[in-house]
Amino acid sequence: MSVDRAQVLRTAAALLSRKSTATMDEVARAAGIGRATLHRHFAGRDALVRALEEMGIQEFEGALDAANLDEGPADEALRRLVAEAEPNAQLLAFLVSENQLFEGDQVNEGWARLDARVSALFRRGQEAGTFRIDLSPAWLTEALYGLIGTCAWSVMDGRVAAKDFRYMITELLLGGARRSVEK
Repeated sequence: MSVDRAQVLRTAAALLSRKSTATMDEVARAAGIGRATLHRHFAGRDALVRALEEMGIQEFEGALDAANLDEGPADEALRRLVAEAEPNAQLLAFLVSENQLFEGDQVNEGWARLDARVSALFRRGQEAGTFRIDLSPAWLTEALYGLIGTCAWSVMDGRVAAKDFRYMITELLLGGARRSVEK
């Protein structure tokens, strides 16, 4: 029987996003394979998490591409980005909270690429007068990641309806990020 590595990764992502402390045995069971088979593909938890990181970075880059961030007003581009990120929000939620990915000298350069692209969107919005200029693009980027992760967890826990995912994130972020014009 051949193992679909991508499917194993998706199963692991779904499990780990709900239970970040899941063991390799639990991941193997969830994927419907034996632990030995899992270890043939991923030498240990660190290797599995690194593979999930690579998949998550690729999927979020795909969301950035699909959202056409350079087109139209920045707030509308942000809405498109949240919509495109939604299918992989659970994976992103897991990854941004996985401290081992951001410690030491082995930080994946893909995170810097993602951050740069999202920050450029916020900078563009600031330059156009759409977003507040007293909040740095880097902070707004981190806030977006945090809101995506928190909303994904809230949907998984049943505290937020899945249909409200996009609305809740964009309205909270844009409500705080929009530049108010004093009269």
